[in-house]
Amino acid sequence: MASSMLSLGSTSLLPREFIKDKLKLGTSGSNSFLKAKSCSRVTMSVAVKPSRFEGITMAPPDPILGVSEAFKADTNELKLNLGVGAYRTEELQPYVLNVVKKAENLMLERGDNKEYLPIEGLAAFNKATAELLFGAGHPLIKEQKVATIQGLSGTGSLRLAAALIERYFPGAKVLISAPTWGNHKNIFNDAKVPWSEYRYYDPKTIGLDFEGMIADIKEAPEGSFILLHGCAHNPTGIDPTPEQWVKIADVIQEKNHIPFFDVAYQGFASGSLDEDASSVRLFAERGMEFFVAQSYSKNLGLYAERIGAINVVCSSADAATRVKSQLKRIARPMYSNPPVHGARIVANVVGDAAMFNEWKAEMEMMAGRIKTVRQKLYDSLVSKDKSGKDWSFILKQIGMFSFTGLNKAQSDNMTDKWHVYMTKDGRISLAGLSMAKCEYLADAIIDSYHNALLYWETPIEL
Repeated sequence: MASSMLSLGSTSLLPREFIKDKLKLGTSGSNSFLKAKSCSRVTMSVAVKPSRFEGITMAPPDPILGVSEAFKADTNELKLNLGVGAYRTEELQPYVLNVVKKAENLMLERGDNKEYLPIEGLAAFNKATAELLFGAGHPLIKEQKVATIQGLSGTGSLRLAAALIERYFPGAKVLISAPTWGNHKNIFNDAKVPWSEYRYYDPKTIGLDFEGMIADIKEAPEGSFILLHGCAHNPTGIDPTPEQWVKIADVIQEKNHIPFFDVAYQGFASGSLDEDASSVRLFAERGMEFFVAQSYSKNLGLYAERIGAINVVCSSADAATRVKSQLKRIARPMYSNPPVHGARIVANVVGDAAMFNEWKAEMEMMAGRIKTVRQKLYDSLVSKDKSGKDWSFILKQIGMFSFTGLNKAQSDNMTDKWHVYMTKDGRISLAGLSMAKCEYLADAIIDSYHNALLYWETPIEL
C-alpha cells in the first residue's frame, strides 16, 4: 500500500494551496494522496527557537507582599493577616479617612484637571509637607534652605536620594539599622550605593542595643550616611529616647556623617505630628545638613496614591537650589513627573484649618486604636502564659508594629498551625489586629514561643 510522508523544516509549513489542489483531484482515480489518506502519516516538525530570556531566573517572592498572597489562599475562618503594614478597622476592614473623602469632594467641586505636574511636583504639596516636617515658619523654610520635591511615596523618595548619593558622593557608604524595613537594602542595591549595618536590636532584651549602635556609628568612615527611622522604627517598634537622640546627633556631628531620615509614620506613631517629628527637628536645630524621606501612606491612608517627598536640608539657599535641580534631573528620566491626586489631597487637608484639625483627630483615633490593641495583647499574654516570661517589651514598643522576638521556626508555626500570617523575622502588624482577636493571637504566640523549636534545638534521644 502506498504511503507518503511530508516533512517540513522550521521555516515552512504545509501550504494551504497544496491541500486544496489535492482535494480538487478527489474524483480522479489517479489521486494517490486521497487513496493513501487512511494510512498516510503527516509529520510536522517545527524547530522552537530558545527564548532570549532563558537566562532570567525566577525572582523570589516579596517577603512582605507574599504574605498577603498566602493569606488570601487560606480558607480557614480564623486566619489573620498581620504581615502588611496597613491600618484596619476593628472589623479588620480597610479604612478611608473621612477627611480624605472631603478633600476628594473638594477637588470634584472645583473641577480640578489632570494636567501634568512639574517635575518637582505640586507646589502647594511641597510647601505643606516641609511645614509639617519642620514646623510652619521654621527658619530653614523661610531662608529657603530645604530642597523639597514630591516623590513616589517613601520608596520613590528614598530612591531619588539614593541616586543623588551615588552620583555626587561616589564611594560613600550608607549605614542601615539591623534590622530594618525590607526594602531599604533593595533601594540602595539598585542605586549601586554600598551599605553596611549598625547594631540596633538586642534579642536578649528585645530592646535597643544603644551602645552597639553608637559604637558602630563612631567606627563608620567619616562622611558616611546614617539611615535613621524618624519614629516608630520598622520592624521593631523600638525608638531611642529623647536623651538617646541627643547622643546620636552628637556622634554623627563629631564624625561629620550625614543623617538620612526615613519618616513614614509622622502623626501615626504617637498621634501627634509634632512629637513624631521631634528627632528630625533636633537635627535641624543643630544646623546640620541632612536628608528626609516622607510618606503619606500610613498617616493619611493614601497607600495606593504613592505620595511622599524627599527633603534635603542644606547650609544655604544656593546649595538647596542646586540640589533641587539635580533631584529634578534624576526624576525626569526615572518617572518624568509625579501623580497629582494624592498631592492635592495632602495640600487640601493641610491648607484648610478645619480639615487639618479633623485629620489630626482621625490620626489620634487610629494611633489610639493601635495602642489599645497593644495593651489588650499584652494583658492576654500575661494572663494566659504561666511560664513567668516578661512580655513588657510589647508595651515599650511604639507604632503599628510589634517585634515579637519569635524566630523563623516559631513564625512558621504561627502560620502553619494558627493561620496567623506575618513576616519571618517575627514582626506583626498590630494595625491589622482587632480587640476580638487578641486572645487568639496570644494563644498562638504562647504556643509558638514555647513549643516550636528550630530543628537543632529539639532534644535528641540517644
